[in-house]
Amino acid sequence: IFPAAKMSAPRSLVLTGAVLLSCGAFFSAFVPAPLRRTPAPASSSNLPTAAMSAAALVAPTAAHAAGEGSVWIPALSAVGAGFAIGLAAIGSGVGQGIASGRCIDGISRQPEVADDLRGVLLLSLAFMESLTIYGLVIAL
Repeated sequence: IFPAAKMSAPRSLVLTGAVLLSCGAFFSAFVPAPLRRTPAPASSSNLPTAAMSAAALVAPTAAHAAGEGSVWIPALSAVGAGFAIGLAAIGSGVGQGIASGRCIDGISRQPEVADDLRGVLLLSLAFMESLTIYGLVIAL
């Protein structure tokens, strides 16, 4: 009866409206609980935020100093080393990919300067890889 091209916009509007109405009905089904104000304990309300932050930062050190069997510091060091080498590898990989792509674009535009671009590319790739190796050494 109606061609598909003429019905695509009204059909899209109807489907969008139906989705919005169903989402509104779905979210209105959840009624939030009434807020009750309970007084905070007197001991925690008198502490300033800076003191609580300092206590949170010192807690791993205190846990490490508490006994010989504590694993806080070695575990956190391993996590930090993993993040360090991961970020170094990701950054170097992205940089090397962009540099190689630009070099290929330059060689495809001007094939006569391929030797010059190749030498500069290899030198820059070596510098990028050295930063990754520095990240590995620091992580170890």
